[in-house]
Amino acid sequence: MADVKQILGDLNEDSFVTLLKKLIGESKYVQNNPPELIPEEDRNVKHVLDILNPFSTNNGGPLIINHIVYTPNRGNLIVEYPGTDPKKVVSFVGMHLDVVTANPDEWKFDPFSLSIDDDKLQGRGTTDCLGHVALVTELMKRLGETKPKLKSTVIAIFIASEENSSIPGIGVDALYRDGWFDNLKQGPLFWIDAADKQPCIGTGGTIPWKLEVIGKGFHSGLPNKAINALELAMDALKEIQSRFYRDFPPHPKEQVYKFETPSTMKPTQWFYPGGGINQIPGECTVSGDVRLTPFYNVSDVIKKLQEYVDDLNANIEKLDTRGPVSKYVLPDENLRGRMTITFDETSSGVACDLNSLGYKVLSKATEEVVGYLEPYSITGSLPLIRDLQDIGYDVQSTGYGIMDTYHANNEYCLLSDMSQGYLVFASIIAQLEYI
Repeated sequence: MADVKQILGDLNEDSFVTLLKKLIGESKYVQNNPPELIPEEDRNVKHVLDILNPFSTNNGGPLIINHIVYTPNRGNLIVEYPGTDPKKVVSFVGMHLDVVTANPDEWKFDPFSLSIDDDKLQGRGTTDCLGHVALVTELMKRLGETKPKLKSTVIAIFIASEENSSIPGIGVDALYRDGWFDNLKQGPLFWIDAADKQPCIGTGGTIPWKLEVIGKGFHSGLPNKAINALELAMDALKEIQSRFYRDFPPHPKEQVYKFETPSTMKPTQWFYPGGGINQIPGECTVSGDVRLTPFYNVSDVIKKLQEYVDDLNANIEKLDTRGPVSKYVLPDENLRGRMTITFDETSSGVACDLNSLGYKVLSKATEEVVGYLEPYSITGSLPLIRDLQDIGYDVQSTGYGIMDTYHANNEYCLLSDMSQGYLVFASIIAQLEYI
């Protein structure tokens, strides 16, 4: 074990920072918010290839490199360092080449260029997830340079898009569909898209929902002749949320997995057609999501939410109203307020197997390098990993950015944390040589 760790050594921090500077320099062009902003992940693929190509099989090196492109300018990269045992694989997956949006006017520094403040590496993507792209690139580069004899094949998969249901078939979903994950079942799979240097042992499922509410519009001076869609939406949503929390309360296993929050349902967007301040709106739409701990079933929640809405529609006159003339039924006009609920693409959360080989080597490496072990769980979501776990993959998750700056303004990571992340990866590879 010591020999492998000695060969891989420490992170080449100068090389890492140089690469990260190039990646962050592309962050403006890899913002992911369609249809306005379509990322061009191949901008970052180019920088990774510039580092790894000298060690590829095309140039006499050991690295097998595949650039997989399903949509122009939006490539994925799969890098393999072959081992001697075809039945042993360790993979580092999930380092996505896109970033969330950033408004420079709201930042203390330029989000689209790397700035350095002592140990801080600042810019959009440093924590999520271009810092991890650079980190795993440096690991694969070191393998290509030193050519250690390993039993396990080491595979890195850099993906075009973390998750984007509005444009499927770009990244991880297409790679999985086309069999690029098949070989990864032969050993631990580490999803590198978390933070704080600790195992992320649980994630949440997501259920995006949309509640469309129809009332009757009228002049604000005659509210008795209206069914106020905004009031109906507020009162109905309050009742729906109350029923949700009754039926899906905190689960006992959430304490075991150290989830920061239980399952939640809440609105995040509100739309209405517009109008004057003296007009009571006759329609509106409220959208939001459910974040579901992995101990509840997504399909059960969807069924319940539909039942809540159906019951409210059938008994709309029993719903709480606001003030003496607020009402959701106009008997003289044979009008009733009503609502419909629809759902976008869902995903299920995951509770990692705490008895698996992957968790054991990750835990040992973390305690060895970081000095302590404090696994955690959040109801943030990660794509695909529940599907992989359900068919027998040993899926674990970790990361080396800063959770407090995840998707936030003034994002940064610490060079010292990334250096420890490199040592954790080296320890994992070394441990697997003796198992």
